Amino acid sequence: MMPTLKPKHRPFCFSVKGHVKILRLALSVTSMTFFIIGQAPEPYIVITGFEVTVIFFFIILYILRLDRLIACLFWPLLDILNSVIAAIFMVIISVLALLPETTRVIALGGYQVEAREEAGGQTT
Repeated sequence: MMPTLKPKHRPFCFSVKGHVKILRLALSVTSMTFFIIGQAPEPYIVITGFEVTVIFFFIILYILRLDRLIACLFWPLLDILNSVIAAIFMVIISVLALLPETTRVIALGGYQVEAREEAGGQTT
């Protein structure tokens, strides 16, 4: 009788999940770099930098296999929530970054706030 071999554990960096996370990190770093080069307002850069940090910590967590040690959390659900929230933030940031600087219309909590630049450079 031949012993059955256990399937070899695939390291995180060589798994499909690892490739997707690393690609997501590269895209977030690229978008943050473009925001910095394009001199976007600081909140855009900060939110993108925060997302880069969160993705980096998820990658470290999976490389060190801490998801196996901390079994009280359901990691796939946290991954999905992180991805959905990041996608929503990135869409909002991208749309706001495309708005012209002379007129910005931002909806905050159901209220529409409009700021226009006047000839003196002051906003109202």
